[in-house]
Amino acid sequence: MDRECELTGRIMKGIAGFYYVNVEDDGVYECHAVGIFRKDKQKPLVGDLVKIRVLDSKKREGSLVGICKRSTALIRPEVANVDQALIVFAQIFPEPNLILLDKFLIMMVEHEIECVICFNKQDIAKDSKREELLNIYSGCGVKVITISALEAQGLQQIRELLKNKFTVLAGPSGVGKSTLINHLCPQAKMETGEISKKMERGKHTTRHSELFYLDKGTYLMDTPGFTAFSLMDMPENTIKNYYPEFYPYEGKCKYQECSHIHEPKCAVKDAVQMGAISRIRYEGYLTIYEEQKNRRKY
Repeated sequence: MDRECELTGRIMKGIAGFYYVNVEDDGVYECHAVGIFRKDKQKPLVGDLVKIRVLDSKKREGSLVGICKRSTALIRPEVANVDQALIVFAQIFPEPNLILLDKFLIMMVEHEIECVICFNKQDIAKDSKREELLNIYSGCGVKVITISALEAQGLQQIRELLKNKFTVLAGPSGVGKSTLINHLCPQAKMETGEISKKMERGKHTTRHSELFYLDKGTYLMDTPGFTAFSLMDMPENTIKNYYPEFYPYEGKCKYQECSHIHEPKCAVKDAVQMGAISRIRYEGYLTIYEEQKNRRKY
């Protein structure tokens, strides 16, 4: 048994009460959390920077004894200290659920996490579909890229975006996230899922949140696929604040507190009519607004 020492590392995954902590330049330790966390009602999260006490360096065993201050914390997925989100959707098969994508964007902006939208499967999508998606999100305030994970097209730009950051990979099942991770982190050996042609939904190949170490200071986290998503109790009158396309027109509407829905002489609605704001993005805003309004009633 080694003389006890403390190290700082990052939680890569947590399973059945064990936490697997990566200490850069030293490797991964299997750790139990000490009782003080339960007493203080603290839950270690994947992504947490933690202090561990080494119990046996040969067996790579330790105790998790402290959690460093978090810069960010998400509820779904439960993860801490994310620098950016790579939101992956397929261009086709399955057809992208843009309402779900917009909800991801809102959640990340709410938590002040930078985003990149990645539309995969450009190898099987028509150029017109790619251009349509790029046009829809051209004013959304985040970087938008297109790739083919299957044919390894566009992966170098993703590697550059990931450098020296902790990135969470988000998106529904069946869009190619596991295939993408297999390219970026071959040691992960992710199971790739087949798409159900009947349902156009992927099998849930990821069963728990797990962090992958790509290079010094560079981490990538995969999460279970989402087919539904909720913004919880976010007030409907705040949803407009998450649409950068609306910003140039704020203050130009007839009514100061314009919701950009029913009011006359609305600059945002006029911009939609003129094509300056994507009609699909605007219609998505209307849908999410109504969802949040109805949620508040119950």
